[in-house]
Formats: sequence, C-alpha cells, structure tokens
Amino acid sequence: MNDLLVMKFGGTSVGSAERMRVAARISAEQKRQRPAVVVVSAMSKITDLLLDSMRHAEAGDRAGLDTNIRVLEERHTQACRELLTAARQPETLAAVDELVCAFRRITGGMLMLNDRPPRSVDEALAIGEKLSALLLAAFLESEGVQAVAINAAEAIVTDAVYGNASPVMEATREKARRRLCPLLAGGVLPVVTGFNGATADGRPTTLGRGGSDFSAAILAAALDAAELWIWTDVDGIMTADPRLVPEALVLSEVTYSEAAELAYNGAKVLHPRTLAPLADREIPVWSKNSFAVEKPGTKIVSRIQASSGARAVTSTSKVALISMEPSSASLMGAQVMGRALDALARANVEVLALSSSSFRQSFCFLVRSEELRAALQGLEAALALEFAHGYLSPIEVDEDVGLLAVVGEGMRGTPGLAGRIFTAISREEVNIIAIAQGSSELTISIVVRRDGLEKAVRAVHQECRM
Repeated sequence: MNDLLVMKFGGTSVGSAERMRVAARISAEQKRQRPAVVVVSAMSKITDLLLDSMRHAEAGDRAGLDTNIRVLEERHTQACRELLTAARQPETLAAVDELVCAFRRITGGMLMLNDRPPRSVDEALAIGEKLSALLLAAFLESEGVQAVAINAAEAIVTDAVYGNASPVMEATREKARRRLCPLLAGGVLPVVTGFNGATADGRPTTLGRGGSDFSAAILAAALDAAELWIWTDVDGIMTADPRLVPEALVLSEVTYSEAAELAYNGAKVLHPRTLAPLADREIPVWSKNSFAVEKPGTKIVSRIQASSGARAVTSTSKVALISMEPSSASLMGAQVMGRALDALARANVEVLALSSSSFRQSFCFLVRSEELRAALQGLEAALALEFAHGYLSPIEVDEDVGLLAVVGEGMRGTPGLAGRIFTAISREEVNIIAIAQGSSELTISIVVRRDGLEKAVRAVHQECRM
C-alpha cells in the first residue's frame, strides 16, 4: 500500500469526548489525502483503573471492584453520549456494556480465585483500548468517515510472555495484511487497539511498557508504512524536561538511537522497543502534540547531519542503586556479575546503568523503583548459596538517588566533553555516585543524590548549550 500513514493517539489524546473529536478530525483529514491506520490507547487513567480493579479482585474486595467498574462504565457511557446523537447512541452503548461485562466476568473470576492469572490480566487490560477504539470508530462513522474498530489480536501475533509480549514479525506481517489491507483498499479507516495482541493460537497478550506505541510501530513495519505519527500531549522531543529547564527547546530531528536512549533513561518519548521494527525498515516517526496540531513536532530518523556534542539531557528520580561485593577472594566478581545480570534478565528487570570496581570486584547497577522488589527477589534466589555461606556481602540498596543521562550522536570522540559535564555538576556541589558510558559513546549515565538531581540537570544543559 503506497504512502500509508499509521497514526497513534495516546491516552490524553483520546482522554475525553473533546479530545476524541480532535483525534477524529486529524484522522479524517489525513485519510482524505492517503491511506491511514489509526492506533489508540485507552482513555487517560483507564489502564490504572483496570489494574486497581484487579488488585481489589485479588484481595477479595468486591465493593472496591464494583466501584471501579461503575467508574469504567460511567466514563465511557458519558463520552459516548457526548460524541453521538441520540439516534446513534443505543448500538454503541450496547457495545460499551458488552465490553464492561467482559471485564466484570474476568475480574469476577479473579475475585473467586483471590488471584490474578497473567493470561487473565492481559485479557482484562485490553478492554481499555477496545473501548477507545469502539468510541472513536463510532464517532468517525457518525461524521461520514468509513471506519471500523479492530482488536489488535486480529492483526498482531506475539509470543506467550504475558505482560511483556514480543511480536512474531513474519506471522504478524501476514495476519495484519490479511486483516487490514482489504479495509484500506475499500476506503475504510481501521481504528486498531494499541497495547495488545495474541499468540498464534489466539491467547490474548499485552506488549508491556510503551505497548500502544509499540503496537503502532509493529503495524507500520508489517504494512510497510511511509510514516508513523505518534500523537501525545507534548510538542516533541526536547533538550530537557521543560519543568526543570524552562529554556529547553524542541529538537527538530533526532536519530532512532538518540530517541531510544532518551526514553530508556527517563524521557517521556517513545519506548526503545517501539523504535526497533521502524529502524530496521527506516520508517520515519514524528512525535506530535494533538493539543497543538500546528506545531511541527520532532522527526525521528536513522541518521541526521553531523552534529557535535550533546543533544539532550534527561533524568529520573524513580530509581534504586543495588550494590554487591564478594566477601571471599575465592569468588570471582565477573562470575557473580554475570549470574546477577542473568537473574535480573529472568526477572524481566532492566538495568539502567552498571559500574564496577576492578580491585574489590564490587559492582553496582541501577534499576527502576517499581522493579526493585523483583530485582532483589531474583538476585537472592539466584545467589542463595553464596549469601548463605558468606561468600557475598549482603546486598546494599540506596533509593535516595537519581539518574541523569546526557545523550547525543555527536558526543562520539568529542574531547573534553565528559570533563566539562562532571565539572558543571561539581560546581553545583552535587556528588557523583556512579558513572557509566557504553563503547558507542552515545550516552553518559550519571548517578547522583536525589536532592541534587534537578540542579545537575540544569547545570549540564547550560554547560552543553543545548
């Protein structure tokens, strides 16, 4: 399909009837110019509501579960009534009720079991996106635009890793084309659910963090799209968080690698997994603001004109530093590090930064706060014998830290840059706890005390004149 555009609308971009009207207007305008596929997130805060509902169900709290389900139903029912005329409402309201009943059935099973089976969690979470797709497609139809809501399970084939599935691209390519290409050829606008898919034998799955963006990227790659547009509530990818650095600027272009590094280190841009299928096919991505459609946004491409120095600085305070050290010379630090990293991988925990000492063979690594518990459980299980016999000192955890990352393709081989960054941080009397830099020289990761993180970000941004 020539010149196909895939557009993804985030939760805030479909968070109300008013925002859905804007998303529909954008979608209709683009459809008039070329073939288009729309991918939608759940309405803002709905995924959190669904997760909270399942926690109530697991705990046996029927009253809390029922309250949340009422909120789920009322919010989508209200949006339906604001979007559609009275004549068009009954059919869509019935479909909303059917999806809410499906969620009630799944969580009812959790209530009886006092458990949240991963497969059931994935099936329940997809309800949020299904409701969004239903409402947006119904409104588009009411505006005279041929549209149909599509469950991504009909188009995206994944493995069976519930909660964090990965696509099986060849199978997805075949299935997505079979389901979507006839619609596109007939002038229909598919409105596809983000975040979810299904195994080859039809078991529902979800794609983990950044799943809706990932869904859009998977479909863009599978359909050989010309472009992917990601609609959010920010103007694009910026040189820093404008809440910390008021003078931060929107970057007109960044590379896939730069965008991935920024996302990995805390910036609210595309999740690194999102970019992988796009980079392989060199499909350009635009990050745009649906609240300010006149602004150009940021284009993400495979390469840009040569630049020198850093391009952006990002940070996150929701991290924890885990330190480990052999207490016996008979235990090789490299061996312990390898087993520790393997344990974290098995626990599905991402390592944000890693630093080691050659003499004492101690090492430390940074993980996200929400993954700390899983990380510790995985490490303690994998190295239980070493801890029991005293070959390893007790694990030390420091949660009073923050991560600052300086990113830029132009940092490769730039002499003196790292020294300038460290000096700028030290001028603010912020102590550096750990430093990590990969061989690509694309990112310098710096761990500091949490209370000095914001000062450090501002200092680095000013020093690098981003």
